[in-house]
Amino acid sequence: MRKIRTIVVEDEPLAREGLLNYIQDIDFLEVKAACENALEANKVLSSAPVDLMFLDIQMPKITGIDFLKSIKEPPMVIMTTAYPNFALQGYELDVLDYLVKPFPFDRFLKAVNKARDFFELKTRTTEKQEPAIREDFFFVKCDYRYEKIHFDDVLYVEGMENYIVIHTAAKQFMTLLRMKNIEEILPAPSFIRIHKSYIASIKAISSIDGNEVIVGNKKLPLSREKKSEILERLLKN
Repeated sequence: MRKIRTIVVEDEPLAREGLLNYIQDIDFLEVKAACENALEANKVLSSAPVDLMFLDIQMPKITGIDFLKSIKEPPMVIMTTAYPNFALQGYELDVLDYLVKPFPFDRFLKAVNKARDFFELKTRTTEKQEPAIREDFFFVKCDYRYEKIHFDDVLYVEGMENYIVIHTAAKQFMTLLRMKNIEEILPAPSFIRIHKSYIASIKAISSIDGNEVIVGNKKLPLSREKKSEILERLLKN
């Protein structure tokens, strides 16, 4: 994976310097610019590709929130501020994380690791290429944050009208995706579409009873039209 091209947008010199020092210790981050305000950052974004932006909220002339709203195709964003009450607004704008100043290095590391994971997933999806060793997780947005889900933990996916529910043994994740989207993300050898509204993990299927598939203690409908095709694949596995 190439380095993540990063800019820092922070009007306080000490805070900006501290953040740059943190970034220098991370081998997968590459600093492209350090900006004192949103106007400087806007020039950078319009002239060079940027993958990740550390964005302060309270800045002169225009706030980080308003600046982010003005960007048509923003990069990944990690917000930094001394005011935690802005967190909800930030997550509504799809920011990856929200760091409340002063933040220790371990909290910073957690945020940039999340950015790296999301960047790898985004890059793989954009390039439509499979890596030599497939990653074992994916990210989905739930409410105001991104959740990391391991493929092995997924029991089945349930499709609703405008969203899906990803069921794992420990938790359920509701996200605004369609079945087609999640079907493209899940590895085909391990998952099977058993119904227009259900995708099941093959290893989680314990039995087939008539027109139902048993996953754990849950009975899921089996499509009549595709029943023979599905049975053939399940029995083959």
